[in-house]
Amino acid sequence: MLPKPTLITPIPELTIRVAQAAFPKGNTFMLMRDALGTIFTDGDFAELFPDRGQPGLSPWRLALVTIMQFVAGLSDRQAAEAVRSRIDWKYALSLELTDPGFDFSVLCEFRQRLIDGSAQEIILNKLLYKCQELSLLKPRGRQRTDSTNILAAIRDLGRLECITETLRYALNAVAKVAPTWLTNLASPAWYERYSKRVEESHLPRKPMEREEFAAEVGADGFKLMEAIYSSKAPPRLRQLSEVQTLRQLWLQQFYAPESTIRLRSQEDRPPCVQQIRSPYDMEARYGTKRTTHWTGYKVHLSESCDENAPRLITHVETTDAPVGDQLATPIIHQALQNKELLPQQHLVDAGYTSVSLMVSAQQEYEVELFGPVPNNHHWQALAEQGFDTNNFNIDWENKVVYCPQGKTSQRWKPSHDTNGNSTIYIAFAQKDCQVCPVRDQCTRSLKTGRSLTLRTQSDWQVLQQARAYQQTDEFQAIFAHRAGIEGTISQAVRAFELRRCRYIGLKKTTLQHIITAAAINVVRLTAWLRGEPLAQTRKSSFAQLAPD
Repeated sequence: MLPKPTLITPIPELTIRVAQAAFPKGNTFMLMRDALGTIFTDGDFAELFPDRGQPGLSPWRLALVTIMQFVAGLSDRQAAEAVRSRIDWKYALSLELTDPGFDFSVLCEFRQRLIDGSAQEIILNKLLYKCQELSLLKPRGRQRTDSTNILAAIRDLGRLECITETLRYALNAVAKVAPTWLTNLASPAWYERYSKRVEESHLPRKPMEREEFAAEVGADGFKLMEAIYSSKAPPRLRQLSEVQTLRQLWLQQFYAPESTIRLRSQEDRPPCVQQIRSPYDMEARYGTKRTTHWTGYKVHLSESCDENAPRLITHVETTDAPVGDQLATPIIHQALQNKELLPQQHLVDAGYTSVSLMVSAQQEYEVELFGPVPNNHHWQALAEQGFDTNNFNIDWENKVVYCPQGKTSQRWKPSHDTNGNSTIYIAFAQKDCQVCPVRDQCTRSLKTGRSLTLRTQSDWQVLQQARAYQQTDEFQAIFAHRAGIEGTISQAVRAFELRRCRYIGLKKTTLQHIITAAAINVVRLTAWLRGEPLAQTRKSSFAQLAPD
């Protein structure tokens, strides 16, 4: 039950005097309170608490403590102690100096309420609304976005480790619920294989031996599941989440049980976005970006970058690790629209752009998605001496294409690419291409004529304009502003421990990232109010010696 609601809880007079004496120039939390007030009210969290029962701790205080905890880099226990003992925390929370604080477990319960009530966004959004009221954040300005990898709070397991550890995980759960039943089922070899945590160094090294070991583990898993799903097994075993995990992973990794148990081939396994990487975090996935490989998640940070204003994180989007950046672009725009914080210009790198996304961002959200588009990657363009698509004359009205030698296309067929975008397939006659004197500069196909795949007319024109514009100095000058988001990611990783998950699961990880963004905003706001200039890009000692 919520305590009696109040809009603004005043700071006790004695707390003010003692805090000002202890911190004559103020500190981050005192400046935050003076400039932003309490940020939250109890009414913001009314739906998360029951109407009846004993009044609980004020949720606005718990929300503020949660942000302050991330600013200071404290655990729950340390944060609860700070509320009890630190004067600046009592000042920010409007507490008497004699207030005893609360038990640290309350913070975990509060975060779980936010997750259960799908109210994680409140923590960041209320802070952003306060900044809008103070004209520190303006809609329809300029924003930038980039992503980084997040490591799950689990061991990174190889395939054989994951399989074996999943069976051990299920056996431990079954042993707690039905020890006698499991004792009658388990063979002596099970105790040798699954009594201790699985380590890669203890597994067989030779490929043939690893396949045999995998078959033994697979057979043991099938035997356990067959027994659990029989009529003689306790029904509650089938409800265990650990058993469901075992069943799902065996379906992903093994063929249906036959006389010989076999691991699935790479072609028969599900895509990375579906593959379980550890039984201890069912939502962590394997991701790769260029030379970086990880198991966990991906987070996209969007921030304002207007002149004469603080750089504030406006949205956080946490996704599965394999999800491409392009898929996140419309999700981010929709979220910013819901907050009424859509930018006029959105600076992103090539991972977030495509012609269709540029067009849809302008049409649906009136946002200029500003970033480089891929250059022509066909071998003719790369060789700079062949005939690429720019050398062909397209008659959109009559639906024909003329090659550099004046031949007319014989086929114009609307189609779609692998991403579902509308395309047009163009083909020239084989007889025309076979006798063409410049055939080697146009196509390498020996059996067919030249073919082209074009965008629709509107997308094609946007693509050509974008490719030409990104070669200009004006484009480079504007796009240079995007680089600042990399500094934000560095700050989040180095100062706020964003790289590694504190919690297990996508929802809890999302909440961690939202609170981290709010904490970064608090630090940046207080620095801005103090008049601290933005940090400049650092140069190494050697780079500073370079002649102008």
